[in-house]
Amino acid sequence: MNYFTSTKTNPVVINIVLLVVRIFIGFAMISHGYPKLQQLIDGGEIKFMDFLGLGTRISLGLAVFAEFVCSIFIILGLFTRWALFFLIITMAVAGFYVHGADPFSDREMSLLYLSIYLLLFAFGPGKFSIDAMIGKKRESSW
Repeated sequence: MNYFTSTKTNPVVINIVLLVVRIFIGFAMISHGYPKLQQLIDGGEIKFMDFLGLGTRISLGLAVFAEFVCSIFIILGLFTRWALFFLIITMAVAGFYVHGADPFSDREMSLLYLSIYLLLFAFGPGKFSIDAMIGKKRESSW
């Protein structure tokens, strides 16, 4: 049977694709989080959405945590679902609240990130991750 017409999945291919997607999406989001991190560190005037009413500095800090720190965790495959949880919330807020009244072209990027994060959340980090190594160690110690 041909791979392209088969409905069966290959675990090796799935784990390689999960690794590639994790690395790519992690670095792609870091490119959005790093400028925010620089803005936070510079200490100048912060122009950022105050979503929860906590102030622009705290809101920016939460976005930096999600977009920069959690992206590093995604790349490593460490605490992957926890990191994805924060990124899913961040992208949902960006796509549905911050850009909610904007045309779809302005919301598209955050919604694409959201959909990829949801897929990664559903499938997990895969075999090639620190989470998988930790899981193996736990199973062998039991």
